[in-house]
Amino acid sequence: MAIFSSLTPVLIAIICVLIGVILKKSNGEKEKRETESKPLSRPWVDEDLKDGTDHHLEEEEVDEEWQGLDENVAHVPFLVERYSEAEMIQRSQMFYELLNKRRSVRFLSDEPVPREVIDNVIRTAGTSPSGAHTEPWTFVVVQDPYLKHKIREIVEEEEEINYKKRMGDRWVNDLKRLRTNWIKEYLDTAPYLILIFKQVYGRLPNGKKKTHYYNEISVSIACGILLAALQNAGLYTVTSTPLNCGPQLRVLLQRPANEKLLLLLPVGYPKKDATVPALTRKPLEDIMVVM
Repeated sequence: MAIFSSLTPVLIAIICVLIGVILKKSNGEKEKRETESKPLSRPWVDEDLKDGTDHHLEEEEVDEEWQGLDENVAHVPFLVERYSEAEMIQRSQMFYELLNKRRSVRFLSDEPVPREVIDNVIRTAGTSPSGAHTEPWTFVVVQDPYLKHKIREIVEEEEEINYKKRMGDRWVNDLKRLRTNWIKEYLDTAPYLILIFKQVYGRLPNGKKKTHYYNEISVSIACGILLAALQNAGLYTVTSTPLNCGPQLRVLLQRPANEKLLLLLPVGYPKKDATVPALTRKPLEDIMVVM
């Protein structure tokens, strides 16, 4: 009995340690399960806007032998006008000064814009390079007031949820400094809305799927050229990526399932009392490295 009494404190200590280990292990497994089941908190929530350039179609769906181009594409002489060095410098400086005036404008007038100008800037965007010349873009131009308002309703409904629940405090606070929120009046007032869709794959005449290589990058380049063309024409816009609106807008505009919304541009003239944030751009030495 004396031996048992002397061992009791030791046994109690051992038992306490074992209980602590068991509880710690149990809590750890519980936290792990909760972490695995809990969705990651991150602002990137739109499947349509994720980069799908590494997406490969299943082999049985793709025509591996023919993708639409002739077997032997003819090559023709490339004729180009060459400028003197002085003219090159002047032209490059003038083009920089033109595009340096580009600003994201959220206060757009309802003043009419010639339709031919819109046709020309989209033709210009269509000159963009693309993977294997697949040209995986669709530019949907909306000018009908009813459709514009329906687009606004869809965008504002989702954007309010984005601001309040999906985007996170840091993103919302960064946007607050620019005085932007989920109210998108310009979707009603701008004479044109241009919605740019990326075609994640195409269709061949035989019905099989056509691979669109680097569709995300190709369409993004086309969007950049479109922005430059709009600036050159004296028109203004704000680049809008309407998170979680793609499927609804695709149905509204009757676009096929292979098209994913990448960008929405309201296009027009600024209102007379339009304002923009007083921002500066990084100097050349901060964005260029010469090796």
